[in-house]
Amino acid sequence: MKRLLREPLLHFLLIGALLFGAYRFLQAGKPDSPSSREIRLTAGEISQLVQLFRVQWRREPTPQELGRLVENKVQAEILYREALAMGLDRDDEMVKRRMAQKMQFLAEDIAAAREPTPAELKSWHEANRAAFAEPARISFRHLYFSPDRRGKRAREDAAAALARLAGQPQDAKIARELADRFMFQEVYRDRAPEFLGREFGPQFAKAVAKLPGGSWQGPVESGFGWHLVFVDTAIPGRLPDFEEIETDVKRGWLAEQKEKAWQKTYQDLRAKYTVLLPAPPK
Repeated sequence: MKRLLREPLLHFLLIGALLFGAYRFLQAGKPDSPSSREIRLTAGEISQLVQLFRVQWRREPTPQELGRLVENKVQAEILYREALAMGLDRDDEMVKRRMAQKMQFLAEDIAAAREPTPAELKSWHEANRAAFAEPARISFRHLYFSPDRRGKRAREDAAAALARLAGQPQDAKIARELADRFMFQEVYRDRAPEFLGREFGPQFAKAVAKLPGGSWQGPVESGFGWHLVFVDTAIPGRLPDFEEIETDVKRGWLAEQKEKAWQKTYQDLRAKYTVLLPAPPK
């Protein structure tokens, strides 16, 4: 008997029983309101269940299938309410993040409910034209001269090859015989400076943008080595007119309105709270 009384499991069970009894006693005087035990499904919710079934199965649900859909929704609502009653939503980071996200979506939806006037969109476009700028585009072929294979002679070999290619078209057969194999492409079509900067390095991108078209030019240095470049076409950057990008402008305006609405909502909510932080460590 003494050994049994010293068992930690027995202590745990006794404490649990006491807590359960205390909880039932405290809740005894608080009967559930009728509405808390009532689950009411609207015609719209039933219609939504049917529509989701149609989308998934491409047919109407049978009465039995519809009954199961309704019962599944009832089950989810019952379990949700019981989980809230037991406090399972407390101290759950996933639940907190989901609820916070829904609050943000709610604030943004309020902003999205209003349609902008044409005057508002045009004014916003004028103030944000740079965001819609179309970058320059360039198409070219290049020949690569590898420092790994040629060492310090890479640039000199590129310059000598350029002399031999004078007046030659970009697809001249002799071109490949003069250069080394490149790990990526030999021909690039309609590429923006940003892409070339990532692929070859910003120094190469700036240099190629300044080359005249229609002939072999170089040598141009990149992060890989040295290149001869034949620019085929170069399209300068431009700022498109409002009429060309009205849909994109509206999308940008709406995104900004959502962000403003969310920031205002959060600041209003934040002002209601006092945040206490621990003292910094000494």
